[in-house]
Amino acid sequence: MLTEQVRQARQKLVLAHFHDEVRQDWDAVLSTFPHPHYELVPTLTVHDGDSTVRTYYRDTRIAFPDQAHEIISLRHSDDAVIVEFWLMGTHLGPLGAIPPTGNRFRVRMTGFFIFDEAGTLVCERVYFDTLSILKQLVGGLDLKRPKNWLLAVRCFKGLLAMSSGQPAPALTQTPPPSFSDEPASKAAQ
Repeated sequence: MLTEQVRQARQKLVLAHFHDEVRQDWDAVLSTFPHPHYELVPTLTVHDGDSTVRTYYRDTRIAFPDQAHEIISLRHSDDAVIVEFWLMGTHLGPLGAIPPTGNRFRVRMTGFFIFDEAGTLVCERVYFDTLSILKQLVGGLDLKRPKNWLLAVRCFKGLLAMSSGQPAPALTQTPPPSFSDEPASKAAQ
């Protein structure tokens, strides 16, 4: 079981991480874990290591320069701090191959900040509904206006281009856990 001191230290670290992301102070964010590692489950992408994570930060802030969040709730487990939050921003730059639409989005997300046995943050694993974001960014285009037709086609082509990549094996080939209370014959299956 976690001590109250460990809970408070983890919570302080996670809240600092969130705060520094909004401020776009990447050095401060990256100081919260010795080896930065993000897993974005809905897009099946992993950003591992300082330079890859910095590129991820840069790319998302080009797409959404005003990206911010509102924390809904924060919970503790034995090896993680789990945060539900709203992420929002305005699509002012390219999001991968999707051109900017100028539309805002607001989507509910869950982030698992995972800690190892020594109490070090080792991963931020994020879950969200990509369709909710796309519906707000692309679906928000007024297709009654002919000037938006070309942008809608470019967005659709961008979505297709982004969906052709290979998923990160770390997110698709996970070993099943073994539970100490399972019968030996069941665990072997």
